[in-house]
Amino acid sequence: MTHDKAALGRLGLWTFAFDGQPAGAVREAAAEIEELGYGGLWVGEGIGREAGTHAQLLLAATRTLPVATGIAIMSERTPRLMAATERTLNEAYPDRFVLGLGGHRAAGQADIPGMPKANTAPAVAGVGAYLDEMDAAVLIGTPPERPGRRVLAALGPKMLALAGARTWGAHTYLVTVDHTALARKTMGPDPYLSVSLTTVLSPDRARAVEVARGFTSGYRVARHQMNNLRRMGFSEAELDGEGTRLVDALCALGDLDAIAERIREHLDAGADHVCLQVLTPDQGRIPLTEWRELASLVGEFT
Repeated sequence: MTHDKAALGRLGLWTFAFDGQPAGAVREAAAEIEELGYGGLWVGEGIGREAGTHAQLLLAATRTLPVATGIAIMSERTPRLMAATERTLNEAYPDRFVLGLGGHRAAGQADIPGMPKANTAPAVAGVGAYLDEMDAAVLIGTPPERPGRRVLAALGPKMLALAGARTWGAHTYLVTVDHTALARKTMGPDPYLSVSLTTVLSPDRARAVEVARGFTSGYRVARHQMNNLRRMGFSEAELDGEGTRLVDALCALGDLDAIAERIREHLDAGADHVCLQVLTPDQGRIPLTEWRELASLVGEFT
C-alpha cells in the first residue's frame, strides 16, 4: 500500500485523555493540537469513546490534522463494519484518516471487564482472516480515490511481517528503541512504522519514575506486552517492578532535551513517526500544558 510516509510528520501525539472529557473540550483541544503543529493525533479505544465516531469528532474539529486510531479493536466489530467505517471517514476526510487495527483477543489473554472474551484463533491467522474479510466486504457508494491507510498493532516478528505485507505498516506501543530497530529490520525499508512513546515531562526524576511505573504496571496482565518484553530481555523481576531499567527503556523521562533524545533514537532506529503519550500524576485531565511545552520540539523533527 503506497502512501506518503511524511503524511503525519515525524512527531505526533497519542492519547486516552479525551475519553473522560466532554465533547466540547475535546474539540477545543484537537484544534489547539493542530495549531501547535503536531503532525498527527492518535487516540486509543478501550471502554470510553468508540474509535470511528471519536475519530470523526476530531476530524470535524480540525482542518488538516491527520487523525489515527491507535487502535480500533477488531473483536469489537465485524470486518464489514470496520471496512464501512474506514471508507466513510476516508471519503469524508480525504488523506486525513489512518485506521489502526488491533486488539485481537487470542486464547490465553486475561479477560477485561466489558471487553469481548478471548477466542482460540492464533493471532496472526486471525488478523489475516479479518483483513481478508475487510477487503471482500460489499459496500455501496463511491469509494475513495485510493485505498485508505491501515496499520496493524504489531509487536512480535510474525505480526510485524503481516503488517508490512498486508497494510501500510505497523503501529507499536510500549516498546524500546531496540524493538523499533527490530521492527524496521523485520518489515524492511518500505512499510510505515509509527511508534508510541510514553513520556513524563518532569524535572523530578523520582516523581517521573513513580508515574511511569504506575502506568507500565497496568500492562502486567497484557500477555502480548509481557511476551514482547521478555523477548527484549527483561526479567520477571523487572516486569514485576524491580529497579528502573524497564521504565527507563520504555518511557522518556525528564526535560525536553531528554525527551528529544529518545525521539531521535527511535527515528534513527527506523521509525517514520513518533507519537508522544504524555503521562501526568493526574490522568483525568487533558495534558494541554505538557503538549504546549513539547510542541517546541516539532520543528526539530520536521
